[in-house]
Amino acid sequence: MSEKISLDELPGVGVATAEKLKDAGFGSIEAIAVASPSELAGAAEIGETVAAKIIKAARDAADVGGFETGDIVFERRKQVGKLTTGCNPLNELLGGGIETQSITEFYGEFGSGKTQIAHQLAINVQLPKEKSGLSGSAIIIDTENTFRPERIQQMAEGVGLDYEGLLKNIHVARAYNSSHQMLLVERASELAEQLKESDYPVRLIVVDSLTAHFRAEYIGRGTLANRQQQLNKHLHDLMRFGDLNNAVVMVTNQVMSKPDAFFGDPTRPIGGHILGHTATFRLYLRKSKGEKRIARLVDSPSLPEGEAVFSVTKEGIVGLED
Repeated sequence: MSEKISLDELPGVGVATAEKLKDAGFGSIEAIAVASPSELAGAAEIGETVAAKIIKAARDAADVGGFETGDIVFERRKQVGKLTTGCNPLNELLGGGIETQSITEFYGEFGSGKTQIAHQLAINVQLPKEKSGLSGSAIIIDTENTFRPERIQQMAEGVGLDYEGLLKNIHVARAYNSSHQMLLVERASELAEQLKESDYPVRLIVVDSLTAHFRAEYIGRGTLANRQQQLNKHLHDLMRFGDLNNAVVMVTNQVMSKPDAFFGDPTRPIGGHILGHTATFRLYLRKSKGEKRIARLVDSPSLPEGEAVFSVTKEGIVGLED
């Protein structure tokens, strides 16, 4: 039903307001339907009461926001895609691959393979569905200047793919601070809307890394509440992006060492409970001997905890038996 109505046909939305909404990243009925009155009011410079009426009309038009029975949710879950990691043990650990419409977090110390997996996914998402891809393009928000097209070339040539064609479907933006990083999610939504009807719609968004800027800019306990509030908004913007575009949301995360942990692994991910509760799947990566890495599934709503061993090679991410 949402395809039959344009933004300026919603009650309280004229041509001028529709343009403001589009400029702010609310380019579709669905995007407005899942927004809050305060953020819509700020984006379109209207009152919150008017914004609430617009959101209600958008929810009615898009048929979202109400209760559903479990069997309907079960049927809709069949639309969720699975993106291969290129590594059988990792795929098995994740129940067949990385889910769309979910946030999957990979955390670990430097050199544990987080960015390597991000590069691999940017290639794999372009594969056809019969090869466990999503026939889509990728968006990468690079906060640490770690994206390397040369690495894409290496991985592509390792499996006999045309790297030049692959690079054209990987859209990269460098984020220079946390505010810019959050803004780029809005820009990503605009780009996804533009590519929606193309041969390669956006099916993957990567943030590498999620917490680097927040960690550098918000220093001390006095800024912790504000940092977590901003991080929470950022994560929910990413979650909304995944839902609206049926896309994989993959984020990498830094770690810290907990000095008062006398037993077990003292390594903890940055981001606290906000990130812990929002990420759907959490994987802890750690180094082993040589090229080997170990991935442990720490949290999932439907999968048991477990581990998988993989290798980072010139050709990409592979399982030991691949």
